[in-house]
Amino acid sequence: MVSQVIIQNTQALSPLVAVQPAYMHPYAVAKIVTSLGHLYGRRVYLNMVAGGFKNDLLALNDTTPHNRRYDRLVEYTTIIKELLSGSVVSHEGEFYKTDRLRLWPALQAELFPAIFVSGSSEAGLAAAGAMEATAVRYPRPIGEEEPAPAGIRCGIRVGIIARREEAEAWEVARALFPEDRRGQLTHQLAMKVSDSVWHRQLSRQASETSNAPYWLVPFQNYKTMCPYLVGSYERVAKEMARYIALGYATFILDIPPGAEELHHTNIAFARALEGERWQNSCNIG
Repeated sequence: MVSQVIIQNTQALSPLVAVQPAYMHPYAVAKIVTSLGHLYGRRVYLNMVAGGFKNDLLALNDTTPHNRRYDRLVEYTTIIKELLSGSVVSHEGEFYKTDRLRLWPALQAELFPAIFVSGSSEAGLAAAGAMEATAVRYPRPIGEEEPAPAGIRCGIRVGIIARREEAEAWEVARALFPEDRRGQLTHQLAMKVSDSVWHRQLSRQASETSNAPYWLVPFQNYKTMCPYLVGSYERVAKEMARYIALGYATFILDIPPGAEELHHTNIAFARALEGERWQNSCNIG
């Protein structure tokens, strides 16, 4: 529903929609994608979600173990992609069965959705390869980050606060994300009810690092779910360029509070990409 509102009120934005197999049959997902394409001639992206908080999954009677949820996600996404490509889908797998299932109207090839999936675990990376999806990770500090795995498109999810001067950037960052004891307690509770690999990794990272420009206070206080890069345009741009050099060519940004913040972020990206060979291959979402 939100995607339709976005498409109706913009000229070029492509909504990125989180899709969880426990919520919806793959045919329903494909039907919505092709309907939006048919009605508006616009593309959507799909973020394929394997899991969630334990209590939420149990409420849905989903007891599938962590790694097996990625096996299910591969089947799920394969059916969606085959339907969107116009195939008649007869599938008999471990999790789904279809018999001569067909989607109408077929989706135009140029509107085929890009696929994203968490790449923080080995199971997630394997699923990304099987689905030909972009594996999205929550980055470590650049000095500890490893190169992106060969043969898999990779990206990172990160927030950015950049200004001309370092001090101004930190003033804005601390005003946006003040320390919050209630948020810290909520974060601790979330850790107890989540089996997410990335959540555990980032929480361990939060207790081990405090070096600028890599900043985890918003995550520690349960204000967001990703690291931030904070500092001057030049310093943030240098950090982003180093991630790009490691093979992370897609950036999913944390939601900026307004157009002004997105403007400053664009300046940092422009400086990171200026004169570099990645300029035509880096996607910013």
